[in-house]
Formats: sequence, structure tokens, C-alpha cells
Amino acid sequence: MGIQEQYKALQEEVGKVCESCGRDPRDVMLVAVSKTVGADEIVEASQAGALDFGENRPDDLLEKYDAMPQARWHFIGNVQSRRISDIVPKSFLIHSVYKVDHLAKIDAAAKEAGKIQNMLLEINSGEESKGGLDPDMSFGFLAAARRLPNIRMCGLMTMAPQGDLDVARACFANLRALRDEILDMGVVDDTYFNELSMGMSEDWREAIAEGATIIRVGRAIFSGDFA
Repeated sequence: MGIQEQYKALQEEVGKVCESCGRDPRDVMLVAVSKTVGADEIVEASQAGALDFGENRPDDLLEKYDAMPQARWHFIGNVQSRRISDIVPKSFLIHSVYKVDHLAKIDAAAKEAGKIQNMLLEINSGEESKGGLDPDMSFGFLAAARRLPNIRMCGLMTMAPQGDLDVARACFANLRALRDEILDMGVVDDTYFNELSMGMSEDWREAIAEGATIIRVGRAIFSGDFA
């Protein structure tokens, strides 16, 4: 199958998984992780209906945004302080913010760009090799973010440990529970704070079962790997 057929096949499978969980497929956003492909492949996916694309390097984000500004670009990689001014103007949603000292810089960059920057707080799943904030520290982070006028916190993101789908599902359940606790405590504006970005190529089915509203998948779309 080509990219268009692969995207449509994945979309259909996402729909079936949602229905099996009693969920509306329209409540799950599919972000096509395009970090390994070029503009031509992105155009093919867009022709099949893809709107949201994820990049993890600022230079690639800038290049691909310029090639297809009509898409919604998600920044899903490590946020470096010196690249914030590049990332913010091009990003519909930044998934991977977790450093308090980045907040003021993102707020300033968003003001300069004339926008409110949508962001997710990245929560660490317990792996030291990965980024993200300890869940217990999320409340202070979100309170600090709420004071900044050009930032909109939209929810949480995590990356589950790989290799055990039961562990991944427990990780996703914990993220959902943390989101609900944050909402119950009134730390954030509950008008917007409802997104759960969790689940990638190998564990997106488990993520949907636990309430993911955004899944990040690349291999199935661009290489046909539906593992």
C-alpha cells in the first residue's frame, strides 16, 4: 500500500478500536509523526485526510511548515531554550514542555508571534532516560503557567516504557488519573485542560482504551508497519 492507503487503513483501525472501547473516533486526534520523511510523503498523507503532523527537531519543523503551512504542526521533541523562538510561531501544539524556566520564554515568544500557545505538560513515566516532570511536581508547574497570559495549558503528555503493553496501559491509566486529579483540584482552567497525548506506534491501542485524546503514530502511516 502507498501512504494514502496506509493512512486510511490506520484511521479505519483507530475507529474500530474506539468503537470496541465505547468511544467516539472523533474524540481521538491522530498525529502523523513525520520526523523520518520529507515534504512529498507529508503531502501524500494530507491527500488522504491527514491534518496534524508531529516533528521533534526545530529545523525540520521550520522546513516542513514552510512547505505546508496549511497543516497543523505539533512539536513533540525536546524543547531547548535557545530554540523556543523558532518553535512557538510554527506550532499548533507543543507536547513536550516540562521545565518551569521555559514558561516565561514561551509566553514571550507567543506574545511576539501574536498568539496564545497551546501546550501540554510532559509527565515522566518513571524512566530516567526520558524527559518529563514528576507527577507530584505538576501542580506547581501548572499554577505557574496559569499566571502567564500567552500560554494555554491543554492537558498532559507521556511516553510509556516500551516492551510490555500491560505496563504501558497502566502508565496511561495513571496519566488519566493525574489529569482528573488536576481538574478536581481546580489548578487549571477546565475549559481547555482535557487532552491526553499518549500512545505511539506500538501502544496506541492501549492508550485509546485508557482515554487518549491524541495518539502519535508514524510507522503505520509512512512505512506500513501496523505492529
